[in-house]
Amino acid sequence: MSGLPLDLALGFVIGLSLGLLGGGGSILTVPALVYLVGQTPQVAITTSLAIVGATSALAALFHRAQGTLNWRVALLFGGAGMAASFLAAGVSKRFSPALLLVAFALLMLIIGGLMFAQRAQRTDAAAPRGWLTVIAGGAGVGVLTGILGVGGGFLIVPALVILVGLPMAQAVGTSLLVIAMNSLAGFLGHLSAGVSDPAALLSLTTIFAAAGLVGAFTGARLAGRLPAVHLRRLFGGFVIVLAIFLLFDNVPKV
Repeated sequence: MSGLPLDLALGFVIGLSLGLLGGGGSILTVPALVYLVGQTPQVAITTSLAIVGATSALAALFHRAQGTLNWRVALLFGGAGMAASFLAAGVSKRFSPALLLVAFALLMLIIGGLMFAQRAQRTDAAAPRGWLTVIAGGAGVGVLTGILGVGGGFLIVPALVILVGLPMAQAVGTSLLVIAMNSLAGFLGHLSAGVSDPAALLSLTTIFAAAGLVGAFTGARLAGRLPAVHLRRLFGGFVIVLAIFLLFDNVPKV
């Protein structure tokens, strides 16, 4: 599989992950753009932010229709993340491609381990910790978004449940709007530094987002109907395997 069919398949999988789990798009997108599409890590990070941002915005609309999106929390958490993401976007250009992929792989190992080890999904709400904690959490995720090109869904969802006290289903939908906001800020930060081929970026983003629209719709409809804990463990195992591959391929190059 190559060319347009590959781009459509990847876009669908990214959209499915976002719609179903409220995250995972960037974990798949950056390695796919590097190893399957042939982009450099720096270009892949910029492209990933555009693709994941557009797909997350579409998925958020589907969750909004189902009543699982909290606008107030998303704007507060996402607003802090946008500022941090924009400021951190230029940092990635100071590191080598291999070092960026190693850092990305280490983050994947942490996220994959947390997902795989999770025994049960929270469905209840935790006691809120205050708006300062929410802002600090949003800023932390925003820094990761700007530097590594990750939307941070698998960091945002637990934060929204534990720190903000949202029910799990609402945290997934709210996470998508936060991802879209963070990705937009990070993308604008990278865009301000210049893009080598804007036409190619727009074309690839359009293809991925179109396929992601179908995947996001499917994922949003499936959310709550499938055993989420098993899905997270499966996805977590996949993320760990992919992270090990990235480390094996890039650590010698650092």
